[in-house]
Amino acid sequence: GIMIKAILVFNNHGKPRLLKFYQHYTEEEQQQIVRETFQLVSKRDDNVCNFLEGGSMIGGNDYRLIYRHYATLYFIFCVDSSESELGILDLIQVFVETLDRCFENVCELDLIFHYDKVHHILGELVMGGMVLETNMNEILARIQEQEKMEKAEAGISAAPARAVSAVKSMNLPQQIKDLKLPDLPFKNPF
Repeated sequence: GIMIKAILVFNNHGKPRLLKFYQHYTEEEQQQIVRETFQLVSKRDDNVCNFLEGGSMIGGNDYRLIYRHYATLYFIFCVDSSESELGILDLIQVFVETLDRCFENVCELDLIFHYDKVHHILGELVMGGMVLETNMNEILARIQEQEKMEKAEAGISAAPARAVSAVKSMNLPQQIKDLKLPDLPFKNPF
């Protein structure tokens, strides 16, 4: 059966930054799970053990919350009680380290602005609540492979974006950057 019921990431104020449910819950139940989980986890001291029995919503005692708290973010896996806590703690570590490698020191903003990529990375680790892969290098290799394919497909349409990033990296003096586009002698292509 499904071992991982949900993966929740929220900040120190309880704002969800990533929610992934591997079991069907209504919108209301999901919100309640998020609220309860945050209340349970945020009350705890950072030096206590990183797992606790689940809240009433997530099915009572056969559920556990296993989490790690990094700086401004809580990464919480709701799992069924047959899962090994240490295995899941390792999995969280792999997830966070992979995010770190992909975003060079992941922070809360990355989860907001790179929502799709974060979900993609998570999808390499866990699929339908089952753990797929725990080797970070394997995951990174797949993500890079995927990005290469996307870049190749985007090839032609990405040219303007490449030009923009080339200009950005040239560190042009500010006044040139501040030119409004209409001043430039571009021909209208249409």
